Amino acid sequence: MKKLVIFDLDGTLLNTIKDLGAAANYALDRNGFHTHSTASYPFFVGNGVRRLIERVLPEDARKKPAVVDTLLKDFKQYYNEHNIDLTKPYDGIDEVLRQLQEQGLQLAVASNKYQQATDKIISHFFPHINWVAVVGQNEDVPVKPDPSIVFMILAQARIAKQDTLFVGDSGIDMETARRACVDSVGVTWGFRPVKELVEYNANVIVNRPQDIIDIVENGIPL
Repeated sequence: MKKLVIFDLDGTLLNTIKDLGAAANYALDRNGFHTHSTASYPFFVGNGVRRLIERVLPEDARKKPAVVDTLLKDFKQYYNEHNIDLTKPYDGIDEVLRQLQEQGLQLAVASNKYQQATDKIISHFFPHINWVAVVGQNEDVPVKPDPSIVFMILAQARIAKQDTLFVGDSGIDMETARRACVDSVGVTWGFRPVKELVEYNANVIVNRPQDIIDIVENGIPL
């Protein structure tokens, strides 16, 4: 039985895409750039907010650090005020977190969302969960798929790699788990297609949050 479950945030615990898209579109419009449909944002996100801003800009503009810096500032100003407007947990997630906690597992969050927003969103939606660690993007820590964020959590939880499960919705998450040498679970309800999870060698792919309970208790299916 696993002892620690590390969750990605965006696309795994919470559907954040509408608020992320609204903040990016606000920054684009404020600076005279064309905006994007909400449907296009699942493929813009995943590598931190700076990379998001670069992706939504036209190719020539994304190569100008000053332009990216300006939009990033506007994005954060808007998102800090509106990051829980349209965001919501995926169906069944809250129940699974409660059940895992009741079973005595340690729970953690490893996100590429900047720390300030990560803290606010997690504390708002899951105040009843005693997280062993909630780690977002910080300047002194490389973003996923660099495994440093996982190693930080393992050290804080004092749990071995073989007793850890990493749950995420993207190839970035699966690659993070691989580099950290922990088992990975790819979820199909998030932002990225199943094909990406397969390509990045998810140890197992699940369609329901409740399936995570089965894997924690019984291990990765052979």
